Amino acid sequence: MISKLPLHSPRWRDLDGVTADEVKALLEDMASGGATGTGDAWRQTWKHLSGGLMDDGTVFDGTYAALPHLVEAAAALPPGQTVDFWVDMGCVVTAEDRPPVPADLEAGFGAALRLAEQAAVRSLLAVGSPAEVCASLALSCVAFAGHHTAAALWSLAPQEGHLLLVCPGCGADTEIPGFFVDPVRPPLDAPELPDPARVRPGEHPWGEVATALREEALGEGWEPFLRVAREVAAAGVPPETPGRAVLCLVAGLVAAKGTPGRAGREWARRLMSLTGYFRCWDCERTWAIADGLAENPDGAHPQNHLGEGWTAADEPATTVRSAGADRPGEAPTRLRQDGRALLAADGTPWGHLTVFSDSAPVSMPVSVPVSIGGVTSLTVVSRPGRPTLVAGAGDRTAVCLWNPVDGQLVHAPLPGHPDRIRSMTALPLPDGRVLLASGGEAGTITLWDPATGRPVGEPFGEPVGNRLGEVIGMCAATVPDGRTLLVTATPRGAVRLWDPVTGESVGRLNPYGSPIRSIAAVPVSAGHTLVAAADTKGGVHVWDPAVGDPWERGAAVQLNGRALDDAGHRVAAVAAVPTQDRTMLATGDDRGVVRLWDLSTGAPAGDGLPSSEGTAGVPVMAAGTLHDGRSVLVTGSRLGRRLRVWEPETGAVRHIALDVALTCLAAAGPDLIVGHDGGAIGLPLTRW
Repeated sequence: MISKLPLHSPRWRDLDGVTADEVKALLEDMASGGATGTGDAWRQTWKHLSGGLMDDGTVFDGTYAALPHLVEAAAALPPGQTVDFWVDMGCVVTAEDRPPVPADLEAGFGAALRLAEQAAVRSLLAVGSPAEVCASLALSCVAFAGHHTAAALWSLAPQEGHLLLVCPGCGADTEIPGFFVDPVRPPLDAPELPDPARVRPGEHPWGEVATALREEALGEGWEPFLRVAREVAAAGVPPETPGRAVLCLVAGLVAAKGTPGRAGREWARRLMSLTGYFRCWDCERTWAIADGLAENPDGAHPQNHLGEGWTAADEPATTVRSAGADRPGEAPTRLRQDGRALLAADGTPWGHLTVFSDSAPVSMPVSVPVSIGGVTSLTVVSRPGRPTLVAGAGDRTAVCLWNPVDGQLVHAPLPGHPDRIRSMTALPLPDGRVLLASGGEAGTITLWDPATGRPVGEPFGEPVGNRLGEVIGMCAATVPDGRTLLVTATPRGAVRLWDPVTGESVGRLNPYGSPIRSIAAVPVSAGHTLVAAADTKGGVHVWDPAVGDPWERGAAVQLNGRALDDAGHRVAAVAAVPTQDRTMLATGDDRGVVRLWDLSTGAPAGDGLPSSEGTAGVPVMAAGTLHDGRSVLVTGSRLGRRLRVWEPETGAVRHIALDVALTCLAAAGPDLIVGHDGGAIGLPLTRW
């Protein structure tokens, strides 16, 4: 007998979730089922009552009074009747939102957990359950023993393929699609055996489990994992046991008792994959997967020893990394904004942020409101022999030109665009001038002289009343005859070539008329540029503006379709990335995956950048060059607050957490310009 709150006690009226009468009714059904050998009736009553114990992950305090009664009754039933009951109770015990146990109920609830552990282990050993149920029952037994790894009851879904983890260091969620595999042989070493000194005091039911695991085998190479499982069981699953070792025990039980036997072994091998490591996309530290299955697990610490880790066979190797994934001698870099400073993870200064001003120079008259508002379009105007300028626009029809060094406006905001600006690009002309082109939401195009701040000629573009939509992207393309053409794209598939001198349309690309999301110019040789675009279905098109017929391929080579399909890469944005020997095409999708492509062959270059929950969404990208010539690609998501700075040649990645919601990016040499919902800022990509 265990201590229980009497069903007639007035204390029940102070407790939430379940009443004494409901508990009494279920006890009567359980007694009847035990007497007749059937359990269907009481299980239906239990299913109804369990909603009063926990709702959407929140446990009611009445649970602590009810479970001692119910556990004692369930423990007296045949083991085959109570499997589902113990799994449900395991979910209650591991729920995220659990109030403290009231002092007057603590002794009874603690005794109920000890009895539940004994009865649940008995059910596990006596009854062969379907592999999925067996895994949940084994984790419930671990929960009753008091080990934090049992929280995996809420996050594991091997049948769905994905894995959801919480970084023990920074709390970032990481979802890894396609994680679970069924390896025939283990691709890494088993966890170390638990410390022999860590043995649970007192009696426990796990000795029989250790015996049951002695005769089971998963195939060649798996015995070391089962040896760890037996040691954990023999020790009684003490709370300080490493989570990786406890997961060996859970997997071993599924192999031994999951039905049918083949399915049990397959599930066990999948669960063994959880004994590896993962690398957090945010703080870039490496942790045991077992520690990522529970929030704030005791004893979790980053892994920094060398060793192979589990990876999902169908996923990029960069998604789940081994404990030794960081390059020797180089610590991951994580930066965050603190006011106008950019700080490293240890709090030391990295550099200053430049806030782009919304005040016009004193020497210039202000003819339009100077409030910048949100900046949704950026470009960098590099002029030979003259200072570089940053151009931005967004909420208004005016263009802002800033000095990227101090963030000051060099002109009063430039009026003159007939509609709201949606895209911009710098346009170097053969005569040495560099103009600024802006495209509007009504399809209009305006050219500006950044030196004077005045429009050049009249706005041009599609005829008034056209239905081709806004100019969502533009770039400059040079062709072998020496001309520089302006390329514009609309969501309805109109990709036009314009002569910036005359304002006339001189050609069309995109013969299939695919709706366009993003466009970029990619130089392939001196004086010859190709145009790449991403359409709304995730496809990529490459065109040569030097050929007159849009159906002719010219120098354009399409990306390898099989490589795109095999990776499930539905491209949403494109950008040009200059490297030491050639310019590559970067493609990004809504999951945060980034790939590089060699446009001379259409083949992917390198492993790319894996998906990242913190930077998933509508992608924004910009490529820059550091002082020492290294290329970097900066990626983020529209309205997100995190950036990844990737060096494709070395694979190094930095994460930057900002206090603003991103809208667009541009690179000015070693500095990054960030357009956001309230303006624009500049930040250094290299340390002081």
